[in-house]
Amino acid sequence: MGKGEELTTTKYLIHAQITANGIVEKPDVVGAVFGQTEGLLSNDLDLRELQRTGRIGRIQVNIQSNSGRAKGEIVIPSSLDRVETAILAASLETINRVGPCEAEIQTFKVEDVRAVKREQVVNRAKEIYKNMVESVGPTSMRMIEEVREAMRVHEISEYGDDRLPAGPSIHTSDAIIVVEGRSDVLNLLKYGIKNTVAVEGVSVPKSIGELSKKRTTTAFVDGDRGGELILKELLQIGDVDYITRAPKGKEVEDLEKDEVLVALRDKVPTAQFLATSNILNDSNNNKKDNNHRNNKKHQKYNNRNEKQQHQVKEPEVEIEDDEVSLMKDMLKEFEGSGCGAILDEALNMTKEVEVENIYEEIKNIDGTADTVIFDGVISQRLLDVASEKGIKKLVAFKSINIVKKPHNVKIITID
Repeated sequence: MGKGEELTTTKYLIHAQITANGIVEKPDVVGAVFGQTEGLLSNDLDLRELQRTGRIGRIQVNIQSNSGRAKGEIVIPSSLDRVETAILAASLETINRVGPCEAEIQTFKVEDVRAVKREQVVNRAKEIYKNMVESVGPTSMRMIEEVREAMRVHEISEYGDDRLPAGPSIHTSDAIIVVEGRSDVLNLLKYGIKNTVAVEGVSVPKSIGELSKKRTTTAFVDGDRGGELILKELLQIGDVDYITRAPKGKEVEDLEKDEVLVALRDKVPTAQFLATSNILNDSNNNKKDNNHRNNKKHQKYNNRNEKQQHQVKEPEVEIEDDEVSLMKDMLKEFEGSGCGAILDEALNMTKEVEVENIYEEIKNIDGTADTVIFDGVISQRLLDVASEKGIKKLVAFKSINIVKKPHNVKIITID
């Protein structure tokens, strides 16, 4: 888009290349454009009328002659809509003579002027934003941090009768992270981690123990002696699935974002952690009953780990039968619909449901439902409520983060 082009109301620029077998001038080209397209299209697309009403701009011609031949470019500004502009651009290719010479015109581009303007706006906005960021001084940054801190404090919620500090997602998330104190919850909240709850002391509340048995639980404790004591207590009264710790000598509340993410990424199953740690062995107490209790604790987590590994491997050897094939065929009918269905034992649809309400629909099932099939993803939360309601099969496109698989529910997915 060059300088001098009419852009006031212009939406598109038609670019066409002209080649003539002789020497022609600009007026010859303009005359041919008007003359040879006249009557070709309807009166609404007559070039003279369009130019008179300002719907097309001045026709620009840049042509050069060399060795008895002329070659150049025609540019026509258009404020017509997309379809009319395309028709007008195509009509130029019907021109076969310019003055006394044979000629050929080929439209090679229709440029959207508004797209160019949008790009200019984006580039200028980037410059303005960069200048704004560079102009923010230390005082402004402190103000911003104060507001962010206030928002984090506002977001923090409470859990249970003990009113334990927790992230806002603690009541709805399928997985939770148990930390030591309120400051740990605030620090993780700062990095967007909202499914946390704090035990607030070495004595772990019973409500945390009960919650850990219902959710996929990760213990995230400090890298000091206090962290070990809390972890030992939590393992004795709760059901912990994964364990991770802050770097040695550091506390969770002091970790930077990358340290938090690395720690959570490197979490290990409880049985694996216990196999490489003596945390349940009390070095100051050699009583046989304590050793017996610790051995039982190791055995409990080893058994659970073996059970989980068996459940994870089970789908790899599962043979797809006719029923599974039928379920997958039925599922494909719901693909992209955002809907699902509740089926009875005879695979008759008893109710059609929307995926966004699938949890509540399963929770409210009152009857002889056998199968739930839907255009979505099976989560641990859905699996748990389906098990409670006696659903035998969950059918969806995939499943994610399934740690505790009930024996009474069969999962069927495309992948």
